[in-house]
Amino acid sequence: QVQLVESGGGLVQTGGSLRLSCAASGRISSFNYMAWYRQVPGKQRELVAGIANDDSTNYGDSVKGRFTISRDNAKNTVYLQMNSLKPEDTAVYYCYVLVISVGNYWGQGTQVTVSS
Repeated sequence: QVQLVESGGGLVQTGGSLRLSCAASGRISSFNYMAWYRQVPGKQRELVAGIANDDSTNYGDSVKGRFTISRDNAKNTVYLQMNSLKPEDTAVYYCYVLVISVGNYWGQGTQVTVSS
């Protein structure tokens, strides 16, 4: 069983920054892939950014150049640094982890609101 605890969401003005954190715990030695997704009401959940355990990353097109994902393997924590935030970034952000041969897990979500 894996537990994910997210933090760092909140309200910010356009152009501002936020940093999300997601700490993973459980009897898992390593997490193969860690990512952030986001969802707004009435739309599908979309990938924001992901990072594998070799530190390779992938980003959604709308956040490239503004968001940066990183991970601390010693702490089993993934971070999302969000800069130059726009109102269209407003969403619930979910942490996601994949452990090969075990399963995938979602966090409870954290609200990010960007005011214009």
